[in-house]
Amino acid sequence: MIAVKEKLKDSSLFRKLYIADLFFCNIAFLQIPAYVLLVFLFVWGVGLVIYNQRVNNTFFKLRFGLWVGAFLVFSLLSIIINFSATILYSLIMFIHVLVCFFVFYGMHTEPNFDFRSELYSMARFIVYVTTVANIIGIFCLMFGIRFEWYWIKFTIYENRFTGVYVNPNLLGFVSVVSIVCCHMLYKEKLMKSVFQPRVSKIWIFTCIATNLFSLILCDSNASLVLALAYAIVYLIYIFFADKTGLSASKIIFKIIALVVVGAFLASSALMLRTICQTGFSVVLSKTNSIISVIMGDEDITSGISSVETGNPQEKKDVTFGHENKNIDSGRFKLWKESINLFKISPFIGISNGNIVFYSEEYSNGVLNYSYHKSDLHNGYLTILVSTGIIGFLLFGIFGFRFAKHSAQHLFLQKKTFRNDVYPCLFAFLFAYLIYAMFEKALLYDISFMVMWFWLMMGYMSCYIAKFEPMLETQYLFHRKRLTRTLL
Repeated sequence: MIAVKEKLKDSSLFRKLYIADLFFCNIAFLQIPAYVLLVFLFVWGVGLVIYNQRVNNTFFKLRFGLWVGAFLVFSLLSIIINFSATILYSLIMFIHVLVCFFVFYGMHTEPNFDFRSELYSMARFIVYVTTVANIIGIFCLMFGIRFEWYWIKFTIYENRFTGVYVNPNLLGFVSVVSIVCCHMLYKEKLMKSVFQPRVSKIWIFTCIATNLFSLILCDSNASLVLALAYAIVYLIYIFFADKTGLSASKIIFKIIALVVVGAFLASSALMLRTICQTGFSVVLSKTNSIISVIMGDEDITSGISSVETGNPQEKKDVTFGHENKNIDSGRFKLWKESINLFKISPFIGISNGNIVFYSEEYSNGVLNYSYHKSDLHNGYLTILVSTGIIGFLLFGIFGFRFAKHSAQHLFLQKKTFRNDVYPCLFAFLFAYLIYAMFEKALLYDISFMVMWFWLMMGYMSCYIAKFEPMLETQYLFHRKRLTRTLL
């Protein structure tokens, strides 16, 4: 019993299980048991918020805790003022935000916490489980194993590859996360600082190959933007962090070079994706034809059975492209609806739980309680509509100050972080901020993508807390303080 109580106080163990369970919530046929377990884990997380505050005094040790506290108080005030039938959902989201700030981002307040060991464990888990999941999905795709079962569309979802996942956009995001984890596992300082079995190069190369394959065939535009943004931000670090005393002409030259390289990467990625999708569509068609001959099935691809209806449905050739040809995939309508919702209460917001409810009651009813239309698909607009201008500004100040400190550490301690994972964390978080413009990410969603973002925020905060005493001695950091003292 004592051992169990000690485990329940272990925030690191909670984060590992919470992330793993949220990951399995995205896997077909594992969703229901994973969501059942998530309820118990969520209660555990609430208990840790209380325990960490009581033992570690988390709130008062939290970096930029003043802005975090102001945002939380105003969010709660918005919920109370906008009391409605969805109050329970709003309160659950508020508690979820507490877990994000106090257990994930606030991990730097935990005494004697080995954050590198936890980071390595998380990255290793992602590499192993995504590689296995992708191999299963690709195998089923090649052998024509695809079907519909209630809400699950196995391997093919609306003409896009989804593998064993429930949605191709989730597959795309997980693919990018896996590639970033492989990049982290190649950093020497991370490997030397942990005492755990190393991930073999075979696993890493297989993980990169299968996830690149999945990223291309899932046709997720937002995930492709995330991958490109990560690569470009990391290139910026390489271009500027290893040089000192750059003249104005060299800086301009490097900026122009970065713009050219970025444009080349973006155009090449789009072209490569189109070519690979077309080529593999032909390969898949030929493979299924051969399998049909071997199995004695004259038309293995002519129909698809639905467990829900029991009737065969017409199956078209898979081209791995969006059936919806609109580049926004319906997001423009949701974003326009956010303007109407914002007008209802521009300063204090309408609280997150009322977004769909108010859309149906007071606006055009664009939003509804369905999978695709229950959110604005823009993390920033969701916060703005939920907490109004005041809450959005408070959250923005917190984010700006954190980003400023992160960038200063990255470029002023280039020798310290050259072979460490800190540049990877910075590049991913910056890229995610762009990704959040197109997905229901950032804060108000209990999902793998949101919690992975806050997990990376937590690891970066640990790096800042550990190395900031070294940085305080540098002129850039104490220049203003010195000026105030002299005056």
